[in-house]
Amino acid sequence: MTFTRKRYIGLDIHKDVVEFCILDAAGKKLDGGRIICEHSVLVKFAKSVLTRGDHVAMEATTNTWSIVDILEPHVARIVVGNPLKTKAIAEAKIKTDKVDAMILAQLLRCDFLPSVWIPDKQTRVLRRLSSFRKSLVHEVTATKNRIKGVLNHLLIKHAVPWTKNGLTDLKKVELPSHERIIMDCEIAILEKHEAEIEKIEIEIRRLAYEEESVRLLMTLPGVDYNTATAVLAAFGDISRFKSADHAASYLGLVPGTRQSANRCRHGSITKMGAGVARSTLCESAQHLNSHNGPLGVFVRRIIAKKGWNKGVVAGARKLAILCYHILKNKEPYRYADPPKAARKLGRLRIRVTGERKAMQRFRYDEEVVASRPQSDDVTVCYIPPLSYVYESEGLPKAKSHSALSAGEQRILKELGLTDYVLANEKVQMIVKPKQKTEGVAKEKATSVKRHPK
Repeated sequence: MTFTRKRYIGLDIHKDVVEFCILDAAGKKLDGGRIICEHSVLVKFAKSVLTRGDHVAMEATTNTWSIVDILEPHVARIVVGNPLKTKAIAEAKIKTDKVDAMILAQLLRCDFLPSVWIPDKQTRVLRRLSSFRKSLVHEVTATKNRIKGVLNHLLIKHAVPWTKNGLTDLKKVELPSHERIIMDCEIAILEKHEAEIEKIEIEIRRLAYEEESVRLLMTLPGVDYNTATAVLAAFGDISRFKSADHAASYLGLVPGTRQSANRCRHGSITKMGAGVARSTLCESAQHLNSHNGPLGVFVRRIIAKKGWNKGVVAGARKLAILCYHILKNKEPYRYADPPKAARKLGRLRIRVTGERKAMQRFRYDEEVVASRPQSDDVTVCYIPPLSYVYESEGLPKAKSHSALSAGEQRILKELGLTDYVLANEKVQMIVKPKQKTEGVAKEKATSVKRHPK
């Protein structure tokens, strides 16, 4: 039986080099040095220097996770520290790479290192794709603003629809020669960025369709696959959050607090944490005002009381809380709008697999036929039950109204949403008057007879 001595290793990571310090269990320095931050060098370092009993500490930075992948199979444990909370390094009077590596090793040895969660490889892929797509969207927005700036500079009032035909029309606008060159360059940049975004979204859609958790999050109003992927990438393992408020705080969607003695002031949200997920949730919350369920009632009340911006942020926080419960319970949103949920989930399925599913013909159902208006002057559109929508997309069924707790039923009754929830559990009908096409056709025929060629 071989005995492996426990050692504590601190790594101060930079873009080009890595400073390391090795301590024993008593805190005595055994070794140290500097190596090049390159894949082959790190593999050689892991095989020749590290042992199975080593505990390694490093700070979160740009290339941390690639180094974690290399070193993890060769050591007992890796701890990634939060650089914002490692005050022993940030507030040191003498700060060098050697000192930083030694402090990391000492903090790890004493179990004082504030650590962050190490995401799995799938979560890192989702984070990378979501972050890169967000950066491309920012560049597209900046390019559009520059195009508008060119038109405003020349006092040209031209509404630009950002479509293929709109850009074609923009290319035909008369401009001075030097402005024409700038405009053509901006349009080319915009078209290039939009093409790259589409490539990224093809991969995001594929991963989103394969992941049931993403499709569960998509049942929330205003949340499509991009937002759902960003939220899932930010949360990762949902069991690491002790409550829904903890999950919302992780995204920076909780108000900041300044408390001292008898004074306590709550300010704007902290904006600490995953910025991509937070911004996409705020974008999704822009549409909650028109929702007919509890989320719409909540957001409309906040908007009426505190204004649009605070209502949107409050809606984003509510979405984050619901995301936590959906991922924890593996249950879809039970108050979704059936037609919108069906279109959203079906659109993702068609884009990824090309599979189109035939909707059940509810006009042949006996109960539906009995309640159908007996008139030839109306057209009836059928809305499927929410449970049918989820079942047809391979998702778990949402709880029915009768299965809800007494407290939840009471809140729905106070909000006036009991009928809305019960209606979503059965087939609904939209009755519209028929368009009188026959009369129009006869009138056209008459006009032809009166005015022959």
